Amino acid sequence: MGTDGPGFETLAIHAGQEPDPLTGSVVVPIYATSTYKQDGVGGLRSGYEYSRSANPTRAALESALAAAEHGVRGLAFASGLAAEDCLLRTICKPGDHVVIPDDAYGGTFRLIARVLTQWGVEYTPAPLGDLGAVRAALRPTTRAVWCETPTNPLLGVADIAALAEVAHGAGARLVVDNTFASPYLQQPLALGADVVVHSTTKYLGGHSDVVGGALVTSDAELGDELAFLQNAAGAVAGPFDAWLVLRGLKTLGVRMDRHCSNAQRVVEFLADHPAVAQVLYPGLPEHPGHAVAARQMRAFGGMVSFRLRGGEEAAVKTCGLTSVFTLGESLGGVESLIEHPARMTHSSVAGSALEVPADLVRLSVGIETVDDLLADLSGALA
Repeated sequence: MGTDGPGFETLAIHAGQEPDPLTGSVVVPIYATSTYKQDGVGGLRSGYEYSRSANPTRAALESALAAAEHGVRGLAFASGLAAEDCLLRTICKPGDHVVIPDDAYGGTFRLIARVLTQWGVEYTPAPLGDLGAVRAALRPTTRAVWCETPTNPLLGVADIAALAEVAHGAGARLVVDNTFASPYLQQPLALGADVVVHSTTKYLGGHSDVVGGALVTSDAELGDELAFLQNAAGAVAGPFDAWLVLRGLKTLGVRMDRHCSNAQRVVEFLADHPAVAQVLYPGLPEHPGHAVAARQMRAFGGMVSFRLRGGEEAAVKTCGLTSVFTLGESLGGVESLIEHPARMTHSSVAGSALEVPADLVRLSVGIETVDDLLADLSGALA
């Protein structure tokens, strides 16, 4: 324990996870129950009445997530997009406006552009690395600046502290999707963000065996409002899913260290390969966001994107030639994944201002033996 309290790994293993008082189990049990015995009509036993409203396994995860992000309230959802939907419907009403990254995750763009616009929410894409462009995109009705850093899949970097100042100056909240970095590498609330969003499917779960989402906030009142809509709408994480994410959180630190070191080796290999036109990775000194990433991140992450000189045909071909890298959507698991964003995860932004380059390949670098990953990529790019 340091002078500022327990370190990240200690919190990830212990926060909200006291040994079970009934049995002494050091692992939080899976409370596979829909309802709870009451002490009388209107009287609750231990604060639980129905598992949509609260479940002890989910409560343990929510406490652990809040501790990991240094927030006051964590909420676990059935998916990352369920978390996003709950947040946007809480902080926005019809006629309100949101600024989003001009290279936002395709699922976020689809939710806002094709679902919430039907409810009357408006949006403006802006390059979040350009504070002048963000200011120009703000309106009197702007309720949130939605930030991803690093972005998916172009690995853009935004200055969280500077964006918080801009957003707050306009009376808006700063929301940071911290999925790519994870709370081990980056803690947006400490930099001024109001809410952090996670797809817990990714690095927090870490084993590609669960779908989930989370919100963490430093605003207790907002946390209560989010919890109300979460219960009212019902998109909660089930106890089995919550338990899997809780298990994943315990090893997040050691996994991220390997993800990052493997990614660095992959980047060095790709940067020298004649078939590669450009490598997108915040750890590269020439990356436009490198200095900001070095300041606000512990390390540069396990996600790598690169563009091929042979264009779209070469990108698609490369994605089909790997054997250690599995062709598949998602990211953040222990196994390495490869994908073609334009045809896969980001097909929903085709034809929009957020369309991604057709020659782009995205890697989620896993924790396998790095020499095997390099040999796999070498064969695919030959």
